[in-house]
Amino acid sequence: MAAAGDSEVLWDASNSRFATKDGLAYLQYIIQCKNHKPVMDLVHTYVPPSKRGGGVAARLCAAAFEHAQKNGYLVIPTCSYISETFLPRNAMWKEIIFTPDQYSWNERALL
Repeated sequence: MAAAGDSEVLWDASNSRFATKDGLAYLQYIIQCKNHKPVMDLVHTYVPPSKRGGGVAARLCAAAFEHAQKNGYLVIPTCSYISETFLPRNAMWKEIIFTPDQYSWNERALL
């Protein structure tokens, strides 16, 4: 069982990720510009087997969504855990999800 502080989530800006204090579990992101606005693409969540089932991934996601909201980012949930598990359980975050209709007409032409 993990010690109490092991699941604390920290923002690691230099590595573009949110991670547990011990660094073993993390959520990787990429900042992009869509329609002249910053968008946070949440690309990968990893939790080692020893930490699974304890809500660590959900805490990583919550930290990322809180950060995005605080900084005015929309979110692209590329990571399958986020799109298939976290968001259905946490519908309150759907309001900051980036959708394709938010592309400008210029960006659509480039797709």
